Amino acid sequence: MTMKRPPALDQASDPRFDAAWEGHRRHLLNVAYRMLGSVSEAEDMVQEGYARLLDADIDDIDDVRGWLTTVVSRLCLDQLRSARVKREAYIGPWFPEPLVEAAGLMGDPADRVTLDDSVRMALLIVLERLSPAERVTFVLHDVFQFSFEEIGKVVGRSAEACRQLASRARRHVKDHAIGARFDVEPSEGLLVADRFVAAVAGGKLQPLLEVLDPSVAGWADTGGALAAFAEPLVGRHEVAQRLLPFFAGARLWPMAVNGDAGVVAVRDGQVRAVLVLTTEGGLVKRIDAIADPAKLGYVTAALADRLRHADA
Repeated sequence: MTMKRPPALDQASDPRFDAAWEGHRRHLLNVAYRMLGSVSEAEDMVQEGYARLLDADIDDIDDVRGWLTTVVSRLCLDQLRSARVKREAYIGPWFPEPLVEAAGLMGDPADRVTLDDSVRMALLIVLERLSPAERVTFVLHDVFQFSFEEIGKVVGRSAEACRQLASRARRHVKDHAIGARFDVEPSEGLLVADRFVAAVAGGKLQPLLEVLDPSVAGWADTGGALAAFAEPLVGRHEVAQRLLPFFAGARLWPMAVNGDAGVVAVRDGQVRAVLVLTTEGGLVKRIDAIADPAKLGYVTAALADRLRHADA
């Protein structure tokens, strides 16, 4: 799991570019992932940012990190605008690409997204509902503490207009990030995930019902191809009756996903789905399932070693 350097950067011999690549790419990846919800797209934006640095006069740049952040943020803003129409036509929910922190993860730590509260799935899902300018402003100001004057250079608006964008975004997050309202200790969430996995693996309805909240809601992002998953399942019986046959024969691994309790479903040595569990009072309150193969690349790479031995 190593982000590729832009080809032109490989050919550059200036140690200042090497220092910029080594020193800032994780920060830039963190910014871009929170803006886009996709590791692969974030990597593309970061690589393009460095490619543009090569075309600039680095001697004229007082703050290389700030310069790169501005460039990458603008690229992300353009990407969000171009992707908006596609996502609005998507069948069912569009969920971000999930992240796991696997033990013994190989690769350079500088190529990994930092896991903290700002990458929790509940928050990222709400950020999808913001306008591109609101999302970029929220991420830069509320997560990375950029000033509104600096953000104005990214979104092309005044500092006061950016302040209003941030206020609207913050209000929307507060009103809609339901999953983030529950203050659950990570250890407690993982215990619930263990019970959930045992119940599903057992294949019996009653044990699964006992770990689900009566009003549990289940959503699935299948890649926008299956109309059957366009609406959520609501209620423990409806959710349980769909889960048991769907995961029959799969291996379920409980682990943290985007900092929340989660489950990775593996069949035939391949990651088939990642579930994020919102828990409350020792029960599963909400299930967000990502089953779009295009969004499972990061998890597959992170678990490559374990997957190789899954069916051994």
